[in-house]
Amino acid sequence: MALPFYQRSHQHYDLSYRNKDLRTTMSHYQQEKKRSAIYTHGSTAYSSRSSAAHRQESEAFSQASAASYQQQAAQAYSLGASQYSLGSEVSRKTASAYDYGYSHGRTDSSLLLEDYSSKLSPQIKRAKRSLLPGEETENLPGNYMVPIYSGRQVHISGVRDTEEERIKEAAAYIAQRTLLASEEAIAASQQATASKQSKVSKQATASLQREETWEKKSRSVAIREKAEELSLRKTLEETQAYHGKLNEDHLLHAPEFIIKPRSHTVWENENVKLHCSVAGWPEPRLTWYKNQVPINVHANPGKYIIESRYGMHTLEISKCDFEDTAQYRASAMNVQGELSAYASVVVKRYKGELDETHFRAGASMPLSFAVTPYGYASKFEIHFDDKFDVSFGREGETMSLGCRVVITPEIKHFQPEVQWYRNGAPVSPSKWVETRWSGDRATLTFSHLNKEDEGLYTIRVRMGEYYEQYSAYVFVRDADAEIEGAPAAPLDVVSLDANKDYIIISWKQPAVDGGSPILGYFIDKCEVGTDSWSQCNDTPVKFARFPVTGLIEGRSYIFRVRAVNKTGIGLPSRVSEPVAALDPAEKARLKSRPSAPWTGQIIVTEEEPTEGVIPGPPTDLSVTEATRSYVVLSWKPPGQRGHEGIMYFVEKCDVGTENWQRVNTELPVKSPRFALFDLVEGKSYRFRVRCSNSAGVGEPSEATEVTVVGDKLDIPKAPGKIIPSRNTDTSVVVSWEESKDAKELVGYYIESSVVGSGKWEPCNNNPVKGSRFTCHGLATGQSYIFRVRAVNAAGLSDYSQDSEAIEVKAAIAAPSPPYDITCLESFRDSMVLGWKQPDTTGGAEITGYYVNYREVTGGVPGKWREANIKAVSDAAYKISNLKENTVYQFQVSAMNIAGLGVPSAVSECFKCEEWTIAVPGPPHSLKLSEVRKNSLVLQWKPPVYSGRTPVTGYFVDLKEASAKDDQWRGLNEAALGNTYLRVQGLTEGVSYVFRVRAINQAGVGKPSELAGPVVAETRPGTKEVVVNVDDDGVISLNYECDQMTPKSEFVWSKDYVPTEDSPRVEVESKGNKTKMTFQDLGTDDLGTYSCDVTDTDGIASSYLIDEEEMKRLLALSQEHKFPTVPTKSELAVEILEKGQVRFWMQAEKLSGNAKVNYIFNEKEIFEGPKYKMHIDRNTGVIEMFMEKLQDEDEGTYTFQIQDGKATGHSTLVLIGDVYKKLQKEAEFQRQEWIRKQGPHFAEYLSWEVTGECNVLLKCKVANIKKETHIVWYKDEREISVDEKHDFKDGICTLLITEFSKKDAGFYEVILKDDRGKDKSRLKLVDEAFQELMTEVCRKIALSATDLKIQSTAEGIRLYSFVTYYLDDLKVNWSHNGTGIKYTDRVKSGVTGEQIWLQINEPTPNDKGKYVMELFDGKTGHQKTVDLSGQAFDEAFAEFQRLKQAAIAEKNRARVLGGLPDVVTIQEGKALNLTCNVWGDPTPEVSWLKNEKPLASDDHCSLKFEAGKTAFFTISGVSTADSGKYGLVVKNKYGSETSDFTVSVFIPEEEARKGAPEPQKGNHKSK
Repeated sequence: MALPFYQRSHQHYDLSYRNKDLRTTMSHYQQEKKRSAIYTHGSTAYSSRSSAAHRQESEAFSQASAASYQQQAAQAYSLGASQYSLGSEVSRKTASAYDYGYSHGRTDSSLLLEDYSSKLSPQIKRAKRSLLPGEETENLPGNYMVPIYSGRQVHISGVRDTEEERIKEAAAYIAQRTLLASEEAIAASQQATASKQSKVSKQATASLQREETWEKKSRSVAIREKAEELSLRKTLEETQAYHGKLNEDHLLHAPEFIIKPRSHTVWENENVKLHCSVAGWPEPRLTWYKNQVPINVHANPGKYIIESRYGMHTLEISKCDFEDTAQYRASAMNVQGELSAYASVVVKRYKGELDETHFRAGASMPLSFAVTPYGYASKFEIHFDDKFDVSFGREGETMSLGCRVVITPEIKHFQPEVQWYRNGAPVSPSKWVETRWSGDRATLTFSHLNKEDEGLYTIRVRMGEYYEQYSAYVFVRDADAEIEGAPAAPLDVVSLDANKDYIIISWKQPAVDGGSPILGYFIDKCEVGTDSWSQCNDTPVKFARFPVTGLIEGRSYIFRVRAVNKTGIGLPSRVSEPVAALDPAEKARLKSRPSAPWTGQIIVTEEEPTEGVIPGPPTDLSVTEATRSYVVLSWKPPGQRGHEGIMYFVEKCDVGTENWQRVNTELPVKSPRFALFDLVEGKSYRFRVRCSNSAGVGEPSEATEVTVVGDKLDIPKAPGKIIPSRNTDTSVVVSWEESKDAKELVGYYIESSVVGSGKWEPCNNNPVKGSRFTCHGLATGQSYIFRVRAVNAAGLSDYSQDSEAIEVKAAIAAPSPPYDITCLESFRDSMVLGWKQPDTTGGAEITGYYVNYREVTGGVPGKWREANIKAVSDAAYKISNLKENTVYQFQVSAMNIAGLGVPSAVSECFKCEEWTIAVPGPPHSLKLSEVRKNSLVLQWKPPVYSGRTPVTGYFVDLKEASAKDDQWRGLNEAALGNTYLRVQGLTEGVSYVFRVRAINQAGVGKPSELAGPVVAETRPGTKEVVVNVDDDGVISLNYECDQMTPKSEFVWSKDYVPTEDSPRVEVESKGNKTKMTFQDLGTDDLGTYSCDVTDTDGIASSYLIDEEEMKRLLALSQEHKFPTVPTKSELAVEILEKGQVRFWMQAEKLSGNAKVNYIFNEKEIFEGPKYKMHIDRNTGVIEMFMEKLQDEDEGTYTFQIQDGKATGHSTLVLIGDVYKKLQKEAEFQRQEWIRKQGPHFAEYLSWEVTGECNVLLKCKVANIKKETHIVWYKDEREISVDEKHDFKDGICTLLITEFSKKDAGFYEVILKDDRGKDKSRLKLVDEAFQELMTEVCRKIALSATDLKIQSTAEGIRLYSFVTYYLDDLKVNWSHNGTGIKYTDRVKSGVTGEQIWLQINEPTPNDKGKYVMELFDGKTGHQKTVDLSGQAFDEAFAEFQRLKQAAIAEKNRARVLGGLPDVVTIQEGKALNLTCNVWGDPTPEVSWLKNEKPLASDDHCSLKFEAGKTAFFTISGVSTADSGKYGLVVKNKYGSETSDFTVSVFIPEEEARKGAPEPQKGNHKSK
């Protein structure tokens, strides 16, 4: 594209066009609070020029421009110029220059404020004139001055806060972009305006001059100017397209701290300030926190001062005290996300002592340093309790990991630093993950699990310089597929690369393919801020990376991926983080821009213009990624590029030819990376790149090496040598050899399968790196095989070979050391030692113990010696050949098949000497078992040394584990003869310790070693011994244990003595179940039977068989030996729909061999025409059917059942009245069934009173067809119905309105068609009618309106309306609780639907509460009104007014009659009129003629006699007497006028008038 000379001459033009950093650097007008900035970028250089110079330049330029170009430019310039009203003379002179730039980008200036003045910044220096060689110099306009701006940007304006400022800033950018073009814009605008205002003659002259100018121009000049016109037009189009895309979305970015708050250490009573600066769009909202609690300025007035100015946020803490020592957090948040920065404040004191009064409850501080409040580094011990274990979840579920943290020593107000890690990387709180610290418990909560959350989670707790950590694995299984057989969702969707042209998305393939290979993946994108997802690829891609194109520059997007196989498309992955379609440098620049208003300046210098430079070739061109779907090229920009931005053109060439084709012909590439699509798979290509700018297209780069289109990354090879090894009873460690020559390896998927099942399950859903993995969640005792496959972006490898089978059980290790070594007996040259067994056996049975001893002389121990060469099986051993009166120490080691364990701790010093004490020694080998929430069993062994006399019993003591030694209490008052005790009455959750003392005749001996501590609790999964009696009556005790180890065994005891050799019981154990069967339960078998599980943590249970329990078991055994068939229901009979008779009973349970005999009157009956038998062995129902009952079927029926050994029977007696009633019911049901074969009534005729108090007769019919007729009758007379019923709803109705006594009678409705008929009758007489009338009256009473008050001329009326009135509805009125006695003054009545009470001539005694009661025959319904106070006064006043009005109306003067309306009389005749007049007092009479008074005279006589009669007489009428007359009567109550008209005619005139009338009539009739 050729550029105009004034652009081609200055290399800074394209630089400002390409560089978005300079969009706002030319805004030289400072914004004021209530003024709109006037942007005149670059125009001040022209402000000093005179208007004559402008005109001269305009004329010169008009000669060098085509007519079409003038019209387009003039429209654009004038449109922009018309939209601004500049506030100063200088601004008006420069308006054209500015409007040219702004009109390109925003032709609608409705958002700009009008009539505002502008404040100009100091003018910029004028640039020197540039000397352009040759032809270009010739075409410069006269006196053309080139302003050149080479600015140093001190502080760039940030994103503006309002839409108006954003649009103005964009306008400034466009104005700067076309800065030098504004000169021509002014000329074109002025020329266009002048051409519109000039006359035709001037236009012709100008046209002539232009033609002459054109003749002088060379061809090259004309072509160049034509190119300039096209360039300007394209500039206009590009600018409009730019503003069409311009919006805030591409500026959105999450908060980022430019300056983070800094930690401070201050002295008490000093002030401290924390500063930070945050960038982001929209402008982030910043909140300050102290120890994760928001700081409330109003809660502590004067303590905190929070300020925010120009993006700089400050928190000032006044007069710091020790309580202000804390961790402070600045949290910045906008719609794009949240970011926090932390700083600690440590407040020191001058004295080393700590004043505890300064601490308040709840104050805390994280110890991010090793200094305690006491001024020195303390040593902390950190322990984890109630720890989270290996966890399993499913996608979409919630999960919490947590543990209790115990820190000793505990320092109040100081809290530890708690950090969570996943696979070694810190876990940050997000919308998916939440961390919480509650003071002693740390939790990590997943609100919505995804496979990305799978991994090894570690909690690390730090106190000063000391820390501890704990880890466990979290497994996340796939969510259930919406389509069965569809693949699982991919995971870890991230952006590998992003620029203006494309974004490369990568993901990890899922472990589960749904049962068929994955064909590929679909990538979806969604623009941030919308909910609209669109698919990016039409065909599935197999490579786990894909460049997404077709993005809008500057917009942010999120992505997701879906896998597809032949079954369907799986669920989408978790969405990626938002990614902006920007170059990394542009993205970094946007993030680094501060959000404060622009307060910097632009330094302008003068520079000489230089010629544009054609860029050189790009360097380091290479193919960074090649797949069968696309190829990605990358290169470095050229060193020779000038000062303006450049774009790139990519070319390709088939190998073996030099036919280079440009790939991006329409859309130049702006970034030094490009993705090519639509290449032929398997074909070889070479690529090269050219640079271009305004000066032209540069030379191509060196071509790439030959690239074959296809997946450059190979699928990894299968791993090898899969070796499983034991770990725990639910997990196995799998190791393998890594895939050879694997590139870009993502990780490995491990699968397991139960041997022989053929079903493989994934052990991990997130690929793991390395060559070793622990597979959890396996079934104990099951045998598994394993296989592994590798995964990279190209796909998943083949499966490895299956591993060898391995049984899941705990790995065998050496046992832990024994403990609590004690001396049980001592002689002159030997000692008997006892000890407690190890806590853990190492997964194998302990085979023996080895004892070592050493002499201790003068407190100095000697060398260790072996006491036994052969292992000792018991937890006690007698060591011989010792020296008398010598002190010894001992050690014990346990051994199993894995080897010898670690020796125990060194025992106390014991002196070898002869014991001569009389009391017995301590019991030993104390054992706790059957631990429950309120009981346990304590067992022990007798002391080795019994004293001078035999042991006669034992005493057991207990105390709480935390209690002092003086709080021991005995559990038994009398000595126990047994070596066990069931301890009752324990408190749940409390920890106890126990000891045992032996007694003989000499006294109580030394207590044993302590047993415990043990917590009184019933552990989850605890099971008890269950007694069972089988079908053969055999009694057994059964026990099951789910927590056995491979070496565990069941040991049965009676009264805690093993029953191995007892002939009375037989023990059978298999797997995790055991059973002890009694041969013949009797009194010799009474006692407590217990079952212990070896190699466990004391798992045991017992069962007590006393005399009462023995009797119950023996009775149950007898019942099982001779069983009966239990029944749910005895033999019964019922009538079926067709009149059939069904005899039936139901047994609890029947086997497949069950048989039934049917007996009638002691004779067996069999299935035949009369009897039908049926047995349902699944439900136990036994049935017999008979079609009908006859007289000979009366008798006794019995069902006899035989089911194996069990028998049973049930009998039913049907005789006498019982049988007759059943027979009658059967016949009725049969007739009913016959009736229902035709049209019939499903519900017979009934009545209903509607809300309108009408009676509705209705019935429900069934089995109806179109030909079915329905006829209604009353008292055997047919009722005509207006409408024919259509039976659509199956309901037939007859509506009776205003029901009364005349409607009483017998109603009948008949259904009939060719199949038969049915009828239904309803009796509405006597009691039935009265019941209906009562309901009607009730409905009428309920319809009554509230009582209202009405005044009349006679008095006051109280009334209510009902729907309609019946005489059966009784009406009673009461006044103040007393019934009203009706008189001539107080009356009650009904008029239509109105029920009223009339009170004539009311008095004050009539005030009070009136009640109208409507009695429907059963219930009274009341309506109440209060006629007192204001209600009475208003009603009484209205009565008085109406009464006076009635009197006035009654006595008012009026004409009663006698006067006609019109009198027609012949001339000369006499007219006599008479009328009657009434009024009290007697009215005055006057006459009117034509609205004027008429007096009596000889011609017209007017008389009024007796005050009642008025006479009007005219002796001989004439035409003068024609007119309108009126009689007026009047008294004090009113007046009335009676008008009449007198028409006098002459006979001759009438004849003449009458002659033409027929013609007129005839005329009308035509």
